Amino acid sequence: MLRVDLGQLGREGSVVTEGLLPGDDELWKDIGFSWVEGLAVRLRATYAGTGEVIVRGDARGTVRQECRRCLDGVETPFHGELTMVFVSDVAGDEDDGGVYAFEPEGSELDASEAVREETLLAVNPYVVCNPECKGICPTCGANLNEASCGCVEEEIDPRWLALRDLKSE
Repeated sequence: MLRVDLGQLGREGSVVTEGLLPGDDELWKDIGFSWVEGLAVRLRATYAGTGEVIVRGDARGTVRQECRRCLDGVETPFHGELTMVFVSDVAGDEDDGGVYAFEPEGSELDASEAVREETLLAVNPYVVCNPECKGICPTCGANLNEASCGCVEEEIDPRWLALRDLKSE
């Protein structure tokens, strides 16, 4: 967990916290990709003059996803800059991106959920294993990078021929 000690933050004005969010953590459940070794996060939290806590930092890791064309596994490096604002009262700010609630009476601020949300928005969802990837056959499902399939292209329905003629003009 990425916890910021609010007592220390109040005394010093700025606090650095570092941590590794493991790839098998419940935090990453049902996200559509996985982390190879987890997400390494380094954050600096500072108090703003209005009682808000501004958290800036970066996150690094390796993402394991499926190629969007052939569904083979792809590992890509991830580096994202994070900026989050934590406020004690989010009334009216519920739809603002990057604004998160915290309990000012508590002793800690947990930034894990906010880091999760910001990271999910930053990860590229459209990765390919190779720019020349041919994908899979829509008819038989064969990986066209490994071999060509034996599917025969069907004749076009005659009702669509008029549209094809318009396209070629």
